[in-house]
This record gives sequence, structure tokens and C-alpha cells, in this order.
Amino acid sequence: MMKNEQKIVNDWIKLFGVKYFDIQTNLGMLMEEVGELARIVNRKYGMQSFKKTDLDSDLSDEIADILFVLICIANSLEIDLDQCFKKNMDKKLKRDKLRHQENPKLKD
Repeated sequence: MMKNEQKIVNDWIKLFGVKYFDIQTNLGMLMEEVGELARIVNRKYGMQSFKKTDLDSDLSDEIADILFVLICIANSLEIDLDQCFKKNMDKKLKRDKLRHQENPKLKD
């Protein structure tokens, strides 16, 4: 599922990025990208209005930026995203199987 994307990012880093940033730098970059996503969501779906500089913002591009940084973090820590995602979904299937269905706040 993500093996190919992890390889693409790794190849790009080797070719253009010289090396992976350290984990603290990548974490800071991740927070910046999440902030940019939040800014667009707040303006598009929330009550804030767009500034002229925000009009060209692309929600999908911000999500892709977040994914890129997450892949960089995973690669630099030698985390196999396919394995960790499968493990996480297994946990959710066991732990949360009925949790949301039984939540009265989610009933229509």
C-alpha cells in the first residue's frame, strides 16, 4: 500500500534532498503543514473569510504535503508504513468495533 510511496520519497531525498532532516525538524515541518491545512479548512468550511493570499490555497496539496513529511519521518526512523497501518487497523477493529455505533452522540 505505502511501500511504493516510501521508495519514491526515499529516491527523491537521495537525488534532491541530500539527506533526511532530523526528527525534530521534520516534526516542526509536520506541524507547519497541519497548520496550513487548518487554515484552509477554517476559511473554506468555517466562519473565517479568505484573504487574497489564501485564494490559491489547495486543500489536497496541503494533505499531500503532510503525507510527504509523514513518509519522511517513517523512512528516517525505518518504519514500514504498511506494517504499522495494518497493525493500527487491527487494533481499531478489535477495540473500536462497536464503540461508535453505541455512541448516542452519533445517532441521528
